[in-house]
Amino acid sequence: MSAESGTLVVYTTTHCSDCRLAKDVLAETGTPYRHVNLDDSPEAAQTVMALNGGYRSVPTLVFPDGRVLVEPSRRELLDALKAQQRGY
Repeated sequence: MSAESGTLVVYTTTHCSDCRLAKDVLAETGTPYRHVNLDDSPEAAQTVMALNGGYRSVPTLVFPDGRVLVEPSRRELLDALKAQQRGY
């Protein structure tokens, strides 16, 4: 599962505080995204591990242009969202 149809894909786990932070930032900015919980999808866990050199790092965000952001801080995520809006 990767970014499809121009939608940001956010891979998380149930008890991940950084994942909650990322989802909060996306909600605050009104950014549409597709949420995939690794706890519910072994296939998604394999995708995340492939993206992260064998590590199950979350949150992992896959942007529509294929860029991948792993465990971003609030500032890193906001900067990436701004860059996406500008087409960078």
